[in-house]
Amino acid sequence: MPHPYVLLSAAVSLDGFLDDTGPERLLLSGPADFDRVDEVRASSDAILVGAGTIRSDNPRLLVNSAERRAARVDAGRPAYPLKVTVSGSGDLDPDARFWHTGGEKIVYTTDKGAARAADALRGPAVDVVSTGAELDWRTVLEHLYDVRGVRRLMVEGGGRVHTQLMGQGLADELQLAVAPLFVGQADAPRLFGPGGYPPGRMRLVETRAVGDVVLIRYVPTAPGTGALATAADRRWLGVACELAALCPPSRTAFSVGAVVVAADGTELARGHSREGGDPVAHAEEAALAKIAAGDPRLASATVYSSLEPCARRASRPAPCARLILDAGVRRVVTAWREPDTFVAGADGSGLLAAAGTDVVVLPEFAERAEAPNRHLLGAG
Repeated sequence: MPHPYVLLSAAVSLDGFLDDTGPERLLLSGPADFDRVDEVRASSDAILVGAGTIRSDNPRLLVNSAERRAARVDAGRPAYPLKVTVSGSGDLDPDARFWHTGGEKIVYTTDKGAARAADALRGPAVDVVSTGAELDWRTVLEHLYDVRGVRRLMVEGGGRVHTQLMGQGLADELQLAVAPLFVGQADAPRLFGPGGYPPGRMRLVETRAVGDVVLIRYVPTAPGTGALATAADRRWLGVACELAALCPPSRTAFSVGAVVVAADGTELARGHSREGGDPVAHAEEAALAKIAAGDPRLASATVYSSLEPCARRASRPAPCARLILDAGVRRVVTAWREPDTFVAGADGSGLLAAAGTDVVVLPEFAERAEAPNRHLLGAG
């Protein structure tokens, strides 16, 4: 199921703390960064914090600028983003400012926590949703996307929430405001705790000074594993769809883009249909040809292809599904099943799956993958 774009936002000290141990909230950001955060909130469909943050900080989580609220209303959106919290226990303070300011609110909890949350929040108008016996982040994100229409989710804490979303590969972006001070208290709350994080290096997309803090933005690069898609999988598949748009037009073949990515997020190669002037070159074929045979990284790599790899082709002896298997790759992420335009009953995904390859289909990218091929679909 599709997920919202998940943006983790936090201000941290130079030594990585979110706060100190004093009774009052440590203000790490200055006026300029608070205004930047307000702008990010205004651009979001929903803002999420964990129940622990509501207890410790008692936040309101509002868009403070009247101009930004007015712009949201002019665009047909509510003045305030949906406010979201998660609580496995359902132990929530009904007097917290979170419930009595802003617009709509929703709580995600467990089967056991749902009754407790509903009982505690009898006054405020709050939607209480159970994700089952355990609090499940994928269910939370799917519900926000599919039922509440959230396309952009800003997550403002706390550290446990950030750790879980990053560790499960569900964060699309990390925005850090690094403040020029130290906390130095071992028991103060940190941004991230111990966890099984995605391997490799994240990609830096922006740094800039905002007052006396430095804003740093990163996006994940390491592919997921198995059948579960991660935020990095979605980003790489988006790159494959962008490559498909670069293909020279054809009336006799699809336009496809492909990227091969190592387990640590290193891009090994990319390619697109008819690359280099070869009228019969396929995207996966073009990408794999740029990687040395026997490269040990291929065994744990992922191939991203805007269209499922072909199972049969007339132009060359080996179809792309076979080339992927022969290269040793055992994970493929694609956007779109091959239609019957040129080959009836094409099933590259089935060929790959039968050989033990994990095939992940993300249909939310199908429209982008189909875009450079609409002239073929109309004719077919």
